[in-house]
Amino acid sequence: MRRTPVAVVSLFIVLWHQGSILADAAGSGLQRPARSAPARSERAGPSASIGDDLDTSQSELRPLIERFTVDLGSLNRFYAIPISPTRRERLRKFYTEWLQKLEGVNFEVLSMDGRVDYLLFRNHLEYLLRQLDIQAKQIAEMEPLLPFAKTIIELEESRRRMEPVRPEQVAERLAIMRRQIEDVRRAVEAGLRGERADGQPRDRGTDAITPIRATRVVANRALQALQNLRTTLRNWFAFYNGYDPLFTWWVSEPYQSADQALGSYIDFLAQRVVGVRLDEAPVVVSGPSPGMGRGASGPMGQRPQPGTVRAPSPQPGEASDIIGDPIGREALLVELAREMIPYTPEELIAIAEKEMAWCENEMKKAARELGFGEDWKRALEYVKTRYVEPGKQPELVRDLAMEAIRFLEERDLVTIPPVAKETWRMEMMSPERQLVNPFFTGGEVITVSYPTNTMSHEAKMMSLRGNNRHFSRATVFHELIPGHHLQGFMTARYKPYRNLFSTPFWGEGWALYWELLLWDLGFHRLPEDRIGALFWRMHRCARIIFSLKFHLGEMTPEECIDFLVTRVGHERANAEGEVRRSFGGQYGPLYQAAYLLGGLQFRALHRELVESGKMTNRAFHDAILKEGRIPVEMVRAILTRQPLTRDFRSSWRFYDLERR
Repeated sequence: MRRTPVAVVSLFIVLWHQGSILADAAGSGLQRPARSAPARSERAGPSASIGDDLDTSQSELRPLIERFTVDLGSLNRFYAIPISPTRRERLRKFYTEWLQKLEGVNFEVLSMDGRVDYLLFRNHLEYLLRQLDIQAKQIAEMEPLLPFAKTIIELEESRRRMEPVRPEQVAERLAIMRRQIEDVRRAVEAGLRGERADGQPRDRGTDAITPIRATRVVANRALQALQNLRTTLRNWFAFYNGYDPLFTWWVSEPYQSADQALGSYIDFLAQRVVGVRLDEAPVVVSGPSPGMGRGASGPMGQRPQPGTVRAPSPQPGEASDIIGDPIGREALLVELAREMIPYTPEELIAIAEKEMAWCENEMKKAARELGFGEDWKRALEYVKTRYVEPGKQPELVRDLAMEAIRFLEERDLVTIPPVAKETWRMEMMSPERQLVNPFFTGGEVITVSYPTNTMSHEAKMMSLRGNNRHFSRATVFHELIPGHHLQGFMTARYKPYRNLFSTPFWGEGWALYWELLLWDLGFHRLPEDRIGALFWRMHRCARIIFSLKFHLGEMTPEECIDFLVTRVGHERANAEGEVRRSFGGQYGPLYQAAYLLGGLQFRALHRELVESGKMTNRAFHDAILKEGRIPVEMVRAILTRQPLTRDFRSSWRFYDLERR
């Protein structure tokens, strides 16, 4: 990678069909595009083939957002160490500059799309700045466990700036770092014993080490940072080793000693403090090797790389690897502000409890139809036994997908482009992946969880029972059409620049909303089918409760698993997989709550616009799919033509008028 100069990013607003630059950062204001934005009826109405339409949106902010997105990508790739202070301060400067430039835009002359994008962009920038502060606090909590991190960060950042390397000085720094690693390990050991650690006299003038006491959560966070740092150090060494003879002569042994000490410390921290076993992938770094690519996922923004220490695959019935990182109420409020949800965590938990009570009442009705009285848990156990025989699940999924498409088309609920209907595919989920995703995942490819011959008898039965025909009937359309596959198809073709503002309240909320709507439209005729649908709705209620309470510090992962088993009726292995997925770091803290809450937002909007007679079902659903992955309150603003002002803040209490 090369170092790009730090420069102030210019603000350009392109006048569509005119090619004129309209405003400078000081802001004399923006003019409207020569062609005005289409009216709501024009955008929302059905067409012969939506899939053949072109994206004709003309937001004045689109070029701005696209430029920000690619510039941010460049910075993230260059400043690639997640815990680096240099990275954090560079991003803070970048976000602040863009926020200042955005404030210079003349909001009053923007079109509706432009105003929506302005508010989305400002909200996103404010969120990113608040996130930097939260991340700084998290990193500060880890610093006692990795005081040597500064050495690795400075070596790598110097390399990226292409500064001359001084091998003799580097060798000394690595030797000091190795001793720092040994000292901090001894301090953590002393903290585990609850006593002071007496060390050997050193030239640095210390003969005692203060014990370090770290919580399991903070140690686990540090463990992830250490894995990234070790990979960074390996890449740094491989860049020079063999290419620079003087470097190789001076640095090889100090590097190998430091790397060995770092690996030993990582293993110690994992086993003794975090309580997990790690696997070590052997890596040879004795000669030149290409640099490893870096991803951008997980709590600290990085994927484990080849050659890093990593946790082994979870085992069936084993939940000790589920740790998570509760963020606290203040950080939850920051997340809710970003999603434009004007409710407190406690209010959302109360909503979930109310929805759960409704589900339990409907469960009792279905149980009575099946002859189980009000014992809905017995009825649920019966439904779990209604699975197809081994080998038949792909056929069932295909039939359920086609049934849902017919139901939608017969009622003219949404436009399904022919290519979308033609191109979805199916794959089978591996046994290892099922330990994290015990149910389906979807999109253009629906991945089916089902037992294989390698599973134990108990694991096979739990997979069969958890993916029975009635549970599957309530989820296949969630994953395919009209759920994730259709929304992915459309958002790739309409306003894709809004992916910057992507939110699970739109993504998962849309798919969950169809579960609510199809229930209301009588899609589930048999009591077994209704129980299957209700199981999933209770599951989504439970997600709100246990995920928010976990982040509030009110529930442990073990309590979350028990809650899913006793309150919802999950198979225990499936509950473990669900909680592991929720807190494993691949998803944000509000992700699991977003399913039902986003669905309730869309249902409230449906009642406002469709049940009132202002829009047809098809026009309503088609319009949503053309607006991109944005907070649902902004979808509402667009569809209702809400007057938007520069000082707009979220205020839509979508559940307050909920009727049952």
